[in-house]
Amino acid sequence: MLIRQQAFTGLNGHFLKGGLHCHTTRSDGKLSPEETIRLHAENGYDFLALTDHRYYNFENYAPDTDVLIIPGMEIDVTLTNGKGMCYHTVALGPEADKNGYAQDERVPNGKVSCAEEFQPYVDELKRRNNIAMYCHPDWSRTPARLFENLKGYFGMEIWNSGCVIEDDMDVDNGLVWDELLVEGHRLYATAVDDGHKKEHHCKGWVMVNAEKNVGSILSALQEGKFYSSCGPMIYDFYVEDDFAYCVTSPVKKLRFITGLRPTHLYQAEEGQYLTRFKVSVKDQLYTRLMIEDENGCRAWSNPIFLK
Repeated sequence: MLIRQQAFTGLNGHFLKGGLHCHTTRSDGKLSPEETIRLHAENGYDFLALTDHRYYNFENYAPDTDVLIIPGMEIDVTLTNGKGMCYHTVALGPEADKNGYAQDERVPNGKVSCAEEFQPYVDELKRRNNIAMYCHPDWSRTPARLFENLKGYFGMEIWNSGCVIEDDMDVDNGLVWDELLVEGHRLYATAVDDGHKKEHHCKGWVMVNAEKNVGSILSALQEGKFYSSCGPMIYDFYVEDDFAYCVTSPVKKLRFITGLRPTHLYQAEEGQYLTRFKVSVKDQLYTRLMIEDENGCRAWSNPIFLK
């Protein structure tokens, strides 16, 4: 039996490159919305969400580019229980005729003492036809136990460029992700920039198997039909007869991760590269792939669920 990770099913040889989390001068970013979009266009992005804090956006401020704007914003709430710092969540939504938010609509921040008190914020996003992504758990100081019971997320950030550059945090949230996956949470992982300064942008992105329209991209995100990258490329990832197989761009390291046993790590010898491998994943709950190139840049697949 063959099980192919959703990102690599029905693919016509082309992924869309996209940014799901960035800021502009509409909130606390340093670049204007137009400058931000143009910068991403120059770096080959097909779509981008301008997720300024608590201000919803539909508008394309650089309409002459080929960058599709995904409607969205970021909400942020302070955690007061002394066990973490905050809950930040990116909201991504459909076009205006199906979206419960309006252009420039402001959403107030707040304070909560636990995840249960934050749940209504996430529920409100869903009520208004938006999907939710959990942001930078390392920077937020929220280990898995502080947000694992929140309902309504399609994914969480595994990499956050702004946090990496400014704080050396959210470099790879794989341990948190695996804790959730082992507990049965069907959660996908994203690489994002959370760009505030110019040097934060265009360092982490998602590669989505979708048509270039808002509805198709949102559906693909919810279905896990994407992988995340800071550089390397994944061409295929599947399981057949208890073995996981991958095909990638040339990399120095390949990691097959299952959550129930130590990582299967394969490293290229000096002057050589890896581009494909296979490993036994018999009796595992899931398997996911992480690769690393000669510059230390990584890419992450979403899981193949085996049970």
